Amino acid sequence: MIFSLLVGYLLFTQPITTSPDSLTITKDGHPVAIINREDFTFSQTGLPLINTNKYSKFLDNLDNQFSFDPKNASLDQNGVIIPEQTGSKIYRQAFTEQFYAYLFSSRKAKLELPILTVYPKVDSELLGDIRSMRIGRYVTSFNPRNKKRANNIQLATKAINNYVVFPGETFSFNKVVGKRTAAKGYLRAPVIVRGEFSEDIGGGICQVSSTLYNAVDNAGVKIVERFSHSRKVPYIPPGRDATVSWYGPDFEFKNNYNQPVLIRARTLGHLLIIKVYSSENINYKPRKVPFLPY
Repeated sequence: MIFSLLVGYLLFTQPITTSPDSLTITKDGHPVAIINREDFTFSQTGLPLINTNKYSKFLDNLDNQFSFDPKNASLDQNGVIIPEQTGSKIYRQAFTEQFYAYLFSSRKAKLELPILTVYPKVDSELLGDIRSMRIGRYVTSFNPRNKKRANNIQLATKAINNYVVFPGETFSFNKVVGKRTAAKGYLRAPVIVRGEFSEDIGGGICQVSSTLYNAVDNAGVKIVERFSHSRKVPYIPPGRDATVSWYGPDFEFKNNYNQPVLIRARTLGHLLIIKVYSSENINYKPRKVPFLPY
């Protein structure tokens, strides 16, 4: 709104200038870009009109170069906390205010990129609190000699490991694991399609979603969405599976407790082990779930 008013004011009060002076954009005092005002205005109109599409692309490019996401604190295989890392992003509003001031001035200028610190959702203190009490657990077995299927199981297991679901949040397996592609390392392995065995990229990850379903069900959280396979699968008791597909079924659960819950997932030999943890202050109601021998 501020920018729209500023542009409106400038459109009617100031003539366009075609001065070749430049703007040097710096980060930590070092030049990262040099531009001219003509690069972002429609000079042929005789009015100081901003090419907003070109400006947005320019700002997106700066963001891609100098912004990075924070990293949550996590636990290694031995349960030792790996500290969080802050991220950063360009403070777009502050940058745009300074950028507009340059466009409608008649002097050379420098602009230091304004940077905002982005904090992770999960820090070491929070993680240290919610790793203290195990509230759910489930274990299934797989054949590690089936290299392609085992590879897919390990990738999906790694994707959900250390994930924290906050009170009121809904966990989506598809969103957290992401699309299963060859570029991410997933391989073609057996899947069940309409009751028949076939092969597809990511075959085997339904064992991860099924194991997770039973672990969080054991923890007593609210199951939002779950679908069974069209035929029995060997790694889980009948009716206890959770099939997933990128363009089809998802597995979702909601944290209906007053404390965050932490998912810990790993493979150990032929075992897939998923545990759910939370704070000692959690008031939870566990549910019994059936196991197969493993």
